[in-house]
This record gives sequence, C-alpha cells and structure tokens, in this order.
Amino acid sequence: MTAVRVKRLLDVVLAALLLLVLGPLMAVIALLILVTSGRPVLFQQLRPGLHGVPFALTKFRTMREPLPGEEIWTTDEVRSTRIGRFLRRTSLDELPELVHVLTGRMSLVGPRPLLMEYLPRYTSHHARRHEVRPGITGLAQTSGRRSLTLGQRLDLDVRYVDTWSPWLDVRILVRTLVEPFRRGEIRGQSLHEVDDVQLLTPVLERVE
Repeated sequence: MTAVRVKRLLDVVLAALLLLVLGPLMAVIALLILVTSGRPVLFQQLRPGLHGVPFALTKFRTMREPLPGEEIWTTDEVRSTRIGRFLRRTSLDELPELVHVLTGRMSLVGPRPLLMEYLPRYTSHHARRHEVRPGITGLAQTSGRRSLTLGQRLDLDVRYVDTWSPWLDVRILVRTLVEPFRRGEIRGQSLHEVDDVQLLTPVLERVE
C-alpha cells in the first residue's frame, strides 16, 4: 500500500471514529451557539484545498457579524463571543471539518487552509504547501502556533510536505490533544509583526 493510501486510510478510520464519539459534544456545541448567538451555527468560507482547488471550509461560528463601521480584519477579539473564545482556544470550533476529512477534501493533519486571496502571493517554495490535502491540525499549529510569524508557519508547512510519515502524523495528533492544556502566556501579535512575508499586505493597506 502506498504512503498516500495509508494516510487516506488513517484519515477515514480516525475521522469516522471521532465523529461517532464526538457527535453528542458537537450537538451540544451547536445548541449552545444557537441559544446564545442565534443562527447561523456554522461558518463557511472558500479556502484552497489540494493543488489550490477551492472548497467550502466549515467550522462552528465563533464571532458575531461586524457592526457598521467595524473592520472585519481588525475586530476579531471584539466580535468573538464568550463561547466562541472557548471554542477557538480549545480548537473545538474545528470539529465540523471532520466531515471534510471523510469526503476527502481535508486530512486530519496537513497545512491549515488559508484564504483564497493569498494564492497569488505565495512564493514557489511556499506554494508547495498545497501539494497535500489541508489539515485540521498541522506541524505549524503544534510548533509554536501564535508565537510564529507567517513565514515560519509556511516553512513548517513545506517541511511537513517533505518529511511526512504516518508516525509524524501520530506525533502531531498527540501534540494537538495536549496543546489546549498547556499553560503559559501566549503573546499576541499584530498583523505587522506576524506578516514577515508580506502575505497580508493587501489587508494592511485596506485598514490603514
């Protein structure tokens, strides 16, 4: 069996088991969002998948819609709901993506799918992150997460593409489970600080 088939088999088996076990929790989360924030319960947005082909990423909604005068790119913390902050801190907002894993649009482990508008701004090196299916979690998410710059995250994504093995996926999944329980201060970064590869330049220009 080829490495690609092994990875796909692991994805299908583990995603099915997780959906079976976590289904009741997902139902509770959906109900809490509905009661506290109303509809919609889910958030959808086009993201690039394997080879950059777009698909509709689905997550639990963690923010309210921006009010008149609020800039969508700079008000995430203000618009985050109480339950939304908890879901994002624990990564439980990502659970609906398990369905994408079953359908083959995503993998359990791989580079996180970013925005479609970034595609033409990647270097040829960083564009290699799309040679594999995007993941619910990845090497960058378990190697520093918010303390990393975008360039560092993209470099880790390409390293994952070059060094993938079933054991690497297992290690990343275990570290993902431990991550929410790690204590310690996470220093927030501004868009200017994190964007060392000028991936967000169009966004910064719109809000300044």
